[in-house]
Amino acid sequence: MSGSSPSALSRTRFYVYAVSLVAALGGLLFGFDIAIINGALVFLKREFGLSDVQTELAASALLAGCIFGAAAAGALSDRYGRRRLLLVAAALFGLSAVAAAAPRNLTEFAGARFAGGLAIGVASVLSPLYIAEMSPARIRGRLVSINQLAIVIGILLAYWVSWLLADLGLVSWRWMFASAAVPSLLFFAALIPLPESPRWLVKEDRIAEAGRVLGRLNPPEEAERELESIRQAVAEESGSLAELFRPGLRRPLLIAVSLAILQQITGVNTILFYGSVIFTEHVGNQSASAALLANVVIGFTNFVFTIVSLFIIDRIGRRAILMLAAGGMGASLTVLGLLFKLQPDAAYPILAVILVFVAFFAVGMGPGVWVVMSELFPTRIRGRAMAIATVTLWSACTLLTFTFLSLVNALGPYGTFWLYAGICAFTFLFVWKAVPETKGRTLEEIERSWTA
Repeated sequence: MSGSSPSALSRTRFYVYAVSLVAALGGLLFGFDIAIINGALVFLKREFGLSDVQTELAASALLAGCIFGAAAAGALSDRYGRRRLLLVAAALFGLSAVAAAAPRNLTEFAGARFAGGLAIGVASVLSPLYIAEMSPARIRGRLVSINQLAIVIGILLAYWVSWLLADLGLVSWRWMFASAAVPSLLFFAALIPLPESPRWLVKEDRIAEAGRVLGRLNPPEEAERELESIRQAVAEESGSLAELFRPGLRRPLLIAVSLAILQQITGVNTILFYGSVIFTEHVGNQSASAALLANVVIGFTNFVFTIVSLFIIDRIGRRAILMLAAGGMGASLTVLGLLFKLQPDAAYPILAVILVFVAFFAVGMGPGVWVVMSELFPTRIRGRAMAIATVTLWSACTLLTFTFLSLVNALGPYGTFWLYAGICAFTFLFVWKAVPETKGRTLEEIERSWTA
């Protein structure tokens, strides 16, 4: 470190952040595409005359695509590289946005959204993975969290666009989906000059190229040490998928899969996907415009507290932030259930409790799970391992989305939110007992800890 000038260090840090921000545009599109359905559902439901089950299908078609996209992303990225597959995802984002704006029926709409889900599935695996593999250990948590920040910016942008376009009337949902084509094109163009992951390059025996990339990401002496550490780690790895099920790596796989499921079934996406339906049908019959404005407030809260997470995740650690989030979310959902039981027309108190719930998710459960999942696995199989965890995450998200309205009909809003509160309590206990702290450790150190 002492041999590097301040200007060289500044250039290195700027480059690391620039690369991370470009990769995180995949997260922005991820957030925009999953959240735009919230505002669109009110109008889509009216135009196509959808039942509750058909509405659940419209909301979850994208998520089914996410499962398949995430399942393919790991093996394809391990074979062809992280950057190349992100370029494919960027193109698919744009094409699916246009297709989702022009369907004539629910079947065509579901097909277009499924295609968009493929892109999200790829981006949800590769954006945090690429950032983690490009990041110095001392700021890796912050940089991977930038991807989560981009996701919530995309969510906020989707809510804002939905609110602005709501005045166009029944056809406004078509413009909501079409608007995603613009950031998709930006993402594709910005990816072109990016380098490939140095860890993937080492795996492919492109050592000199990996060294050049690491030289741009780190001061010279750190780059040399990092390259040697990566070479040693890759040399010791067999790289087969079966390795994940051997004694040394079964535990991180179980942790990653469990966190992926728990992040989803604690209920946050019921708010992010169905917020407009909740406010128009279950909270004093609010107008569509009022519901979409409430969504904007929720999205802004999500954004603000994700920024808070960026500044504390590398200070207080992953375990503490996940436990804080699970406890706060469980308490909020308990109060939310009481309000729906006792005062279902109390729009402002219900909104206030939802904001607290979203804040706890944004400060911990949202970014924390993605950071931990990106850190747990060896380089040679990290893509496939992340794919397994992310497929599990999207499967849990699909289950949550496809059952929420049915659960509300069966248990009432209060019973449904109390069910999610109980899952939050279990999540707190799981993190406390099972999740190790990875703060400040290199990816190679974390890898070695599983077989020590």
